[in-house]
This record gives sequence, C-alpha cells and structure tokens, in this order.
Amino acid sequence: MSAPDPRLRPSLLGSPAIRLLVCLIVSAIAVVVASMYDGGSSPRQTPEISASSPVSEEDARAGFAPTILNTTAAPSPAPEGMVWIPGGEFSMGSDSESESLCGMPGTTRDAQPIHRVSVDGFWMDSTEVTNEQFARFVEATGYITVAEQKPTQAEFPTAPPENLIAGSTVFTPTETPVPFDNYFQWWNYVPGADWRHPSGPDSNIAGREKYPVVQVVYEDTAAYAKWAGKRLPTEAEWEFAARGGTAGDTYVWGQELKPGGKFQANIYQGEFPLVNGDTGEDGFRGIAPVAQFGKNPFGLYDMAGNVWEWTSDWYRADYYQTLSEQGGVARNPQGPDTPYDPAEPTEKKRVHRGGSFLCTDKYCTRYIVGTRGKGEVRTGSNHVGFRCVKDRSDSPAETSP
Repeated sequence: MSAPDPRLRPSLLGSPAIRLLVCLIVSAIAVVVASMYDGGSSPRQTPEISASSPVSEEDARAGFAPTILNTTAAPSPAPEGMVWIPGGEFSMGSDSESESLCGMPGTTRDAQPIHRVSVDGFWMDSTEVTNEQFARFVEATGYITVAEQKPTQAEFPTAPPENLIAGSTVFTPTETPVPFDNYFQWWNYVPGADWRHPSGPDSNIAGREKYPVVQVVYEDTAAYAKWAGKRLPTEAEWEFAARGGTAGDTYVWGQELKPGGKFQANIYQGEFPLVNGDTGEDGFRGIAPVAQFGKNPFGLYDMAGNVWEWTSDWYRADYYQTLSEQGGVARNPQGPDTPYDPAEPTEKKRVHRGGSFLCTDKYCTRYIVGTRGKGEVRTGSNHVGFRCVKDRSDSPAETSP
C-alpha cells in the first residue's frame, strides 16, 4: 500500500496538536482529475507532434502507449533556473504490477486506469523551490505563511483557546517498531514549526539555503508562484515532465530501483519509522539539498523522492476513471472542479506528486512515477515542498536565432 503523507487533523492530535493535518498519502484511494480541459472560451491549438518513445511489450500489455513529443521549438531565452518541457501526448497513471513493489496494498489504486493525456509545452523549475528562493520572496513581500499564523476559533471551533498555537506537522520517529495502521504514531503537531524551523522551534535552516523549502501549504506556494510570475503545475503537466518523454517506466530513471547498484533518489532505507531507522544508503538521512541525483531527460532534478510537491489539481478519488470513461485524449486537463477524498470526505485536498525522503518499500512507494499523493490545502509538513512552471506565452521576449 502506501502512506507517505498522513495528515493529522488537529482535533485528532491531542492538546498540542490543534491544526492542520499531517500530509496523508496513506493508501491513496482515488482517481484524479475530474474533467477534460478544452481551454474554455479560448481553446488551445493542437500541438505539433513527432515520433514516439518505444514501449516494451510488458508495458503495452499494462496499458501504456508510446509518448509522442511536440516538435515546436523551445522559446528563447530560457527563464533562469527553468527547463523547457515540450509537451505532447502520453499515457498517464500507473498499473497494478507496481503493487508488488510495496509492502502494503493500494499504491496504484487511485492512479488507475491508465489513460491518454495531451499537454502543451511549458517551462518548469529544474529543482524544487529552495529555502533561499523562498526567503527572497518573503523579504520582498513580507509574506507570512499559514504555519506562522495562529489558528482561529472559527477554523477550529471545538478547540480550547490555549491549544490555538501556530505550528505545523512534523515527522517524529518512534523509539520502537510500531504497526503501520495508525500514522499518528509518527506524526505530531509541533508548535513553532514553520518554513524557517522545519522540525520545530529548536531547528533552523542555517546552512540549508539549497534545501527545498518545506512547511508550506497550498496557498503559500500559490503566493510564491504569483510573485515569481509563474504558477503551480497541473498534475498532468507534472507527470509528463517527470516521465521525461519515456513511456511506462516504473521510475523516473527507468525500470530498476537501483541501476548499477546505486540509488537514484533520496528515499527511505531501513526500519521505518524508527529513530535512526533510515540507513542513508542513498547518501542522505532525511531531507537532502536539491539536485543531488541525476537529472531526467528533460533536465529536471528530484522528480522522485526528497520532498512531495504540490500541484494545482483538486484531488478526487474517481477522477482518472472519469477521464477514462470520456474516451479519447484529455487535452490539458486541469483537474476536477471540486475535491473529494472518500477517506476524509469533508477535507479539501490537492494532489501531491513525487514522494519524499520518507517513502519506503515497507509502507509507501509513491516515488513510483505514475502514483499520487494528496494533501489538505492548509496543512504543511516537513516533507512537502513545490516547484513552479511558466507558460510559453509568459516566456521572456524571444530572440532571433
């Protein structure tokens, strides 16, 4: 199964825990995006396409068809720190074969059925947004993140006033092995946890300027993106970019978890969720600086592991099925109009992608490229960050060749 992002509701966390949930990925029950986007009053033009990527017989049986890349040339010059994603048509989602790669069932339940999607070209940050980048935004705007704001009685009407304390959710390893049936055992609401203090008031980001910023909720990421002249990626754009033009691969880097015996992403090795349980075989215990592993064919780093990434799509448990039943190719899907998670029907969640440094084959393998996560929009944690995209039309003025 999978449960990388358990999101603890403040009411469930006990006295100090009174606010946001802890990012849930717990089995993922869902099917994504609720309707095909046709561009509304100004539909996008059909992209030019070229030859396709090869697909193995095994992947073809699973439902993957070749990826067809657009042939339109990248605009010039490139925005700083961004790479061009050409767009095209691809098979989106994951198959049941990936279930065998995780110790708990359900990893691909909300990532099926595999369906055809087409996206236009766009620019994407080559790495997750870093602490130093987010700090520049805060310095320029005076922005205060959700985790730094005291929760209100209106937000949590049943909470005692003394429990309304600014903070966020933090992974808290256990001293002894625990069953995986209750993620509240290793997630806690920590007063004073925020992007400057990812693990609580005693932590800081000094010397971690190149690490991905965490403890940011959806509205924080949207505010940064607007300031930067960018936006968050749709889930379809994110997966197209992560696949790098390939079709049906299990991982961002191919079919083997450890090609040549080497890990290709910052994930969890060892006994989860024990204190010092992560052996760091991949080179890191806990979060890592950005760009420590190889880039994908499009030039993107860390599209698997390290930290989860927010997308703009609402999360629904039936969205992929909806798209599949509509037939044909979904053009630039923007996600469903409304969120719905059967596990927590009253919570408004957006899609997370990519997995994190806490993903383990014993509990969560959502670093598998087609799988999905989900997060309540006002809940941050110390393993969720983001990266931005920019439309071609928003590119700097093009120069003649």
